[in-house]
Amino acid sequence: MLKELNCVMGYIDDHLTDDISLDKISEYAGVSDYHFRKIFFYLSGMTLNEYIKKRKLSEANRDLLNGEKVTEVAFKYGYQSMDGFTRAFKKWSGFLPSDVIKTGISKSFPKLSFIITVKGGISMEFRIEEKPAFNLVGVSKRVPMQFEGVNNEIVKLAMSITDEQKEEMHSLQNIEPYEIVNASYDADANFLKEEGDLTHLIGVLTTKNQVSDLLDKIPVEACTWAIFPNEGPFPSTLQETMAKVYSEWLLSSDYEVINIPTFSFTKMDKHKKDYAYSEVWIPVKKK
Repeated sequence: MLKELNCVMGYIDDHLTDDISLDKISEYAGVSDYHFRKIFFYLSGMTLNEYIKKRKLSEANRDLLNGEKVTEVAFKYGYQSMDGFTRAFKKWSGFLPSDVIKTGISKSFPKLSFIITVKGGISMEFRIEEKPAFNLVGVSKRVPMQFEGVNNEIVKLAMSITDEQKEEMHSLQNIEPYEIVNASYDADANFLKEEGDLTHLIGVLTTKNQVSDLLDKIPVEACTWAIFPNEGPFPSTLQETMAKVYSEWLLSSDYEVINIPTFSFTKMDKHKKDYAYSEVWIPVKKK
């Protein structure tokens, strides 16, 4: 996986003045766009969009130092107007593009490369299960992609579920885990946008096919699942587990993520405030 990640970094750097090819990135990464973005975020601490923007502006800074005109540099790196480029450059560097030309002031942001750093001691509990095909059924909507903190749009989705929808979900539920799950899929393919979206579904797992118009149904093929139980303060423990799955476990395991919806469930502790047991279910295959 490290080799593929570094290949992607090289590809991005070679195409900073072009439209970044999603197909090529998916080919290098070997996972879906959404999964790659999660791996990248948890390893680097920034979004892929932030990284690409910083690399473009860093190279733009270098071109300005080499005497290229501001207008030429702006269009070279995909900005449609001088104003847009100037605002982005000022926000990133703290100074104007013209200041680079006049004074030689400079800021850089080097290409990332990934290496393995051994930090021993902390084990990660997981189990592997084979699961037959099933359907995810529930209520869904497009929400902003967000890897940390509370996603307010998902909170609104949960609050919108009617008693009638809850009753039907309960009647359909017939396969483990017998819990209300949160599933994510169909991530926005255009990761150069400031904000990407994905579809988030709150629902249950079922092998039944008869579903009313009140609920959405997403077929999930038979596959292998890596399951990561966790317990502690919510939502931080769940988010830390997800981060470790993508930044540590996937890089060292014999498995890779496949393009099927991931899901999780959470059971809040009635006796401890903001404390919960959760499980993260990741669809995988052997490398």
